[in-house]
Amino acid sequence: MSNHLRGQTSPYLLQHADNPVDWYPWGREALQKAKIEDKPIFLSIGYSTCHWCHVMARESFEDLEIARLLNESFVSIKVDREERPDIDSLYMAACQAFTGSGGWPTTLFLTPEQLPFFAGTYFPPTSRGGLTGLRQLLSAIRDAWAQDREALTAPGRQFLQLLTQRPPEQSSPTRSLLEEGVAQWKRTYDETYGGFGAAPKFPMGHSLLFLLTYGEKKADPAALAMAEKTLEQLYRGGIYDHIGGGFCRYSTDRAFRIPHFEKMLYDNALLMLAYCKAYAVTGRTLYRQVATETAGYLFKEMSLASGAFVSAQDADSDGSEGAYYALRPEEVLAVLGEDQGTAFNACYDITEEGNFHGFSIPNLLHSPLPGDRFAACIPALYAYRLARASLHRDDKVLAGWNGLLMGALSWLYRVSGQTIYRDAARGIWTYLSRVHGSQGTLSATSRDGLARGIGFLEDYAFCAFGLLSLYEATLEPSYLSQAQTLCRQVLTDFTDPSGGFFLTPQNADPLLIRPKDTADGALPSGNTMMAWNLVRLSHLTREDTWQRASEAQMAFLSPLAASYPTAYPVFLLALLAQAVPAEEITVVLAPGEAPPRQPWPFPLDAVVTILEQPTDAYPLLGEQTTYYVCKNHSCLPPCHQYPS
Repeated sequence: MSNHLRGQTSPYLLQHADNPVDWYPWGREALQKAKIEDKPIFLSIGYSTCHWCHVMARESFEDLEIARLLNESFVSIKVDREERPDIDSLYMAACQAFTGSGGWPTTLFLTPEQLPFFAGTYFPPTSRGGLTGLRQLLSAIRDAWAQDREALTAPGRQFLQLLTQRPPEQSSPTRSLLEEGVAQWKRTYDETYGGFGAAPKFPMGHSLLFLLTYGEKKADPAALAMAEKTLEQLYRGGIYDHIGGGFCRYSTDRAFRIPHFEKMLYDNALLMLAYCKAYAVTGRTLYRQVATETAGYLFKEMSLASGAFVSAQDADSDGSEGAYYALRPEEVLAVLGEDQGTAFNACYDITEEGNFHGFSIPNLLHSPLPGDRFAACIPALYAYRLARASLHRDDKVLAGWNGLLMGALSWLYRVSGQTIYRDAARGIWTYLSRVHGSQGTLSATSRDGLARGIGFLEDYAFCAFGLLSLYEATLEPSYLSQAQTLCRQVLTDFTDPSGGFFLTPQNADPLLIRPKDTADGALPSGNTMMAWNLVRLSHLTREDTWQRASEAQMAFLSPLAASYPTAYPVFLLALLAQAVPAEEITVVLAPGEAPPRQPWPFPLDAVVTILEQPTDAYPLLGEQTTYYVCKNHSCLPPCHQYPS
């Protein structure tokens, strides 16, 4: 048994290619079929490492009765949210508007004209526990479509009106937004366990990055304390994989003890940035260690021989959520022996009663940090775990997520001095420019070395971020030039005349509307990342083009961020870069002398210029390499060594 997903490249779509449901990929064929047959569209959006997507697939999409209902009365479309963030963005907004919340799997019903009129997330096959069953829902919508279509589709028309409302008037950002954002984080901060708000708790590396940067530049110990407490708690908790390294997607509890077990490339890249920044600000080696271990996990389990990195690793193994990570005390004793095993179990909270369905997720919430005490034990436990169960990984390459990692590896190189991270960042861009790039444009995704699909705003914005970070790590002009090329493409293909940037380029297939994301979620939005990129470019190049573009983008985002600044941490990073100028360093090389050692001993956000010859403005001091440093609105006397 197969359907119209058989020829797709998405691992998520291929997981459903043998369902009895006659799935179509999103495209002209399915949309035309719905119009010709006058049937509503059943739209299911998810991704291949999503636990509840697997549950709904097993319970419902392999059920012959549900398949019959879908095949007779609907046109069923499957979408991989990671391949099509435009479709996901539009219909996730509908789900949130209709229900007040969202998540994956996202389940929607559309008219043949793509207008959503009913939405939800997971539905069991039959009604239970207060949840409507999918069988009952399909029957009800089938009947209402035939009997009272006008009433059925009324919510969709209201949603469309909401989408097409005029945006707020643009205004220059006020620096008070920075303080308002920090105050908002303080109100939701969990002083006991770190993080913000109640469970479930997401790591939100970009929010922590802002708090660290704000605490550093504004000398705010409370902002630093919130970020540091959260970073340590994330590491101590079970959301961090103490055996294999890397972070899971979110915590199901307040204390970060029990995670939702899938691992995403973007979460780990964003958290690496935050831990690198924490080390740069505080000098505490734990933060650099966590960033290094996270990179080690990505190299082991998420990398490809081509130099790129895959998108995600599954929450489930052998059909059970978290089984790969869960341990019992006797397993540890069998691998490590009585003495070491007993000590390991005590340190990492591995007990007979367990903390997860009778098993234990290792954590350090009630133990002192062990340092290197169990360094020799970890490889044996890792090998045991690999042999015991395996995890599916989604092996497609997403340009945007690889761009974030390119930036994170560049930062890790700068705080560690280890060239392996610089070389890995370079390897990512070599792959992306060879496979995904074509005359300044990007493809969003590739698999087995073959690119697929147009690039979206986040692909350009995140890759430009990675290139700027790689330039700042190496000062190789080609990376700065290529970052500018991508940003020019954004200005050409994505600009909305009313302000900001659309999610899709001009040549994209039309959707119900052309979507535009502004607020940051688990990922930064393309609009906020472009704001930060443009501010950085204006500082690095001093070109009017980038100055004007950055001012326009900041004016667009400012009124949106004003109502809820903590939803815009990357915009706040850009605003902070405007409010507190980065340190400016000009290095004038003596004749025949090489540039200063790499990685540069400069702040992560410093604006650095290397001059191979002196100028009237920057002469040599005593015929030796000379440093000109300006910070805090004043310039230091020229000197022969960087005044760190």
